[in-house]
Amino acid sequence: MIYSRLGHTDVKVSKICLGTMTFGEQNSEKDAHEQLDYALDSGINFIDTAELYAIPPRKETQGLTEKYIGTWIKSRGKRDKIILATKIAGPSSHVTWIAGGKRRFNEKHLREAVEGSLRRLQTDYIDLYQLHWPERKTNFFGQLNFKVPAKEEETTPIEETLSALQKLIQEGKIRFIGVSNETPWGVCKFLHYAKSLNLPRIVSIQNPYSLLNRVYEIGLAEFSHRDKVGLLAYSPLAFGLLSGKYRNKNATGRLTLFPDHFKRYSSPLSLKAAEKYIDLAQQWGLKPAQMALAFVNTRPFVTSNIIGATTMEQLKENIDSIHVELPKALLKAIDKIHQEIPNPAP
Repeated sequence: MIYSRLGHTDVKVSKICLGTMTFGEQNSEKDAHEQLDYALDSGINFIDTAELYAIPPRKETQGLTEKYIGTWIKSRGKRDKIILATKIAGPSSHVTWIAGGKRRFNEKHLREAVEGSLRRLQTDYIDLYQLHWPERKTNFFGQLNFKVPAKEEETTPIEETLSALQKLIQEGKIRFIGVSNETPWGVCKFLHYAKSLNLPRIVSIQNPYSLLNRVYEIGLAEFSHRDKVGLLAYSPLAFGLLSGKYRNKNATGRLTLFPDHFKRYSSPLSLKAAEKYIDLAQQWGLKPAQMALAFVNTRPFVTSNIIGATTMEQLKENIDSIHVELPKALLKAIDKIHQEIPNPAP
């Protein structure tokens, strides 16, 4: 396994991070424990989850992912062997069962969310606590264009959020903080207030990044390079589309099970680009999933690549991508496809 420094800290996290959002929906508690055991034995020390999970979000399964990780932590007694990351949900009219859909990043809601995650995870501290998506209205989850709000809603000032997180750090409940689904403007503000007010500094940005979505390179990669706020790349296989498994018309996966939730990966351009990348991998004698993951693994602004799997076979193949090297000629061919069909699944 390869390890990267988490932001400006001395903490080393595995270049492959185990994403867990299928735990509690597509994966049982037994499956979850088997995946966690194998990941740890493979050198992975970084586990990512969220209070929102399992995915797709439902009231009946909310919190199950953290609970399954918690029973694993309790039964294995290896809490000190992992770097555990989780997230507080943002406001959403689609997630009314969490704080009535009006979650705010103020001290009251942050404390409630942290305490809930700690209970479910059966631990007394969280290594990396992340804001799952911005509280303010902005462009994320596939929206490229910023739409000026007709009326600005009242939101928690970023400096107030950082002050609340500072208290939780001082209490030993969390160690480090990060953002997710964030924009360059947001990252800039978090860094500004941390420096000017001597508040906690974000160490990571968890945003989507894959062969089908390289939007991160446009405005955020420079922050990663210059300010040491690395990317935790999620959806590196575009929900399995880049693995080639959906060439089988009878394939079962998130895109077939939950088609209404992940439409950005089913657009004609996404499908066309994916076919080109899959063909390219096969021309080079590589498994499509491993080529797609190896591409992400080698990006200099990526701290860790968040993989997910519903079977042990998938998990092993994904972890083994760490050993795949991509020749310069192949990288050039990848960029050529990207230039032809740039970012079809933002």
